[in-house]
Amino acid sequence: MKIFGLTGWSGSGKTSLMVRLIPALTGRGLRVSTVKHAHKGFDIDHPGKDSHNHRVAGATEVLVSSPRRWALMHELRDGEPELTLDQLLTKVAPVDLLLIEGFKRDRHEKIEVWRADVDKPLIAPDDPTIVAVASDSPVPNCPVPVLDLNDAEAVAALIVKRCGLG
Repeated sequence: MKIFGLTGWSGSGKTSLMVRLIPALTGRGLRVSTVKHAHKGFDIDHPGKDSHNHRVAGATEVLVSSPRRWALMHELRDGEPELTLDQLLTKVAPVDLLLIEGFKRDRHEKIEVWRADVDKPLIAPDDPTIVAVASDSPVPNCPVPVLDLNDAEAVAALIVKRCGLG
């Protein structure tokens, strides 16, 4: 199973890109699942929520993690720690590609989603796991290729190439 991530600051558009990427990738015949990190507690699968959007977009399986619980629904009780990404990956059924949203400190390859209007610094210069940046504007002093955030097919093509799924 190949693993690839989207990272970036809150409000940068990671989920919006993810729900456009899933159909672009499944349309190429790939089986795709997602893992989404949530910084706060969450309730799963309500319309308008990220996990629901991932499923509706075509993900085979959705696994969401937060400090209070993780799902394929599993309540964390009595101070149990949040699972690491490596632990979570053992819970996901094998697919062609597992897309990771968040988990910016983990060491898998990622695309950074960056928007100037979020007014946060670019992560890519200090993170060698970021292989490209997706943005809706020019990215000054970017050390990696910059993709058009609105071109999900181009982003999908880069992921397919980096993962050897072509």
